[in-house]
Amino acid sequence: MTTTAKPKVAFIGTGIMGAPIAGHIMDAGYELTVYNRTKSKADALVERGATWAESPAAAAREADIVFTMLGYPADVEDVYLSTDGLVRAAKTGAWLVDLTTSSAQLARDIHDAAEVEDKHAVDCPVTGGEQGAIDGTLTLILGCTEADAAPILPVLETFSSKVCYFDGAGNGQTAKLCNQVSLAGCMVGMADALALAQQGGIDPARMLDMVGAGMGGSRALTGLGPRALAGDYKPGFLVEHFRKDLRLAIEQSEDLEITLPGAETAFTLYDMLCQIGGERLGTQAISLLYAEQADAAAAGLDWGKLDVSQFEPDGHDGCGCGHDHGDDHECCGGHGDGCCGGHGHDGDHECCGGHDHGQDHECCGGHGGCGCEG
Repeated sequence: MTTTAKPKVAFIGTGIMGAPIAGHIMDAGYELTVYNRTKSKADALVERGATWAESPAAAAREADIVFTMLGYPADVEDVYLSTDGLVRAAKTGAWLVDLTTSSAQLARDIHDAAEVEDKHAVDCPVTGGEQGAIDGTLTLILGCTEADAAPILPVLETFSSKVCYFDGAGNGQTAKLCNQVSLAGCMVGMADALALAQQGGIDPARMLDMVGAGMGGSRALTGLGPRALAGDYKPGFLVEHFRKDLRLAIEQSEDLEITLPGAETAFTLYDMLCQIGGERLGTQAISLLYAEQADAAAAGLDWGKLDVSQFEPDGHDGCGCGHDHGDDHECCGGHGDGCCGGHGHDGDHECCGGHDHGQDHECCGGHGGCGCEG
């Protein structure tokens, strides 16, 4: 990299997040080459002056800094480590910066492979959502030291408002998964609060305003709660990608021999949402799991697609939580007779926010009844 000319930049993955990030890089005067699996998603950048490449390898060939924003760890592995991947295709001394939320171990593998090729790879997942990408105010989470990142910091600052350093390869991914685990709790809490307000007969909009002003508030609640309430499920962050992130967090927790019950509950709910057709909705669509069946259907969901076998009790007639306990034990919120935290109701009761479905339907965790305590 020279000190007299701006580095050439390549950007691979110009979707919901990638396109606005790449736009900010262009706005700062960097020469940009782009590639996306669906070419039309890069058309706006090309119209503004970006150069189109026919493959990731072609995009990276002359670039000093290569950014990737991909969907899944398998995509990252293929784009970086395949025989024509970025680790081999990029020029000597190039920086390979992965903005995808992916596996910490994969990030370390890519870093090590790049070092062998005399290149520099760093995991740099982001948080802030689509709006943060549009506004150029993302928080960047780097798996390297501040000194390590100094050569690429001017480009990083074109689309961020905060840069966090976690000192070593893969650590950026671990830190991002911590963010996603915390966000998961906020999203489930938002959906629970909306359901309680609506079924409890209070104004849910005023509830959101009240909670958002106090200790129970979060950016997720204040930003996405009103959208969920208005029936706006347009994605700023896709349900299927959030499910992927939670799966990664749970897998890492298993490697560390710890349990993340909140993340596991959220994963169950978002996995259900994917199964019934909500994978391409925004994460606020978790509220639809509590909605009337007609409202869920209007959003394109079909409870009939749910694989209820995954929620069947394993070897006992209890709640379905999977662990062995006596006949008198009440778990998962204490629902002794089935669901809803143990409150008694008759056969006409509709739970999980009131959506009516058949006797065989199991929702919101599915343990022995409706399982809405999760």
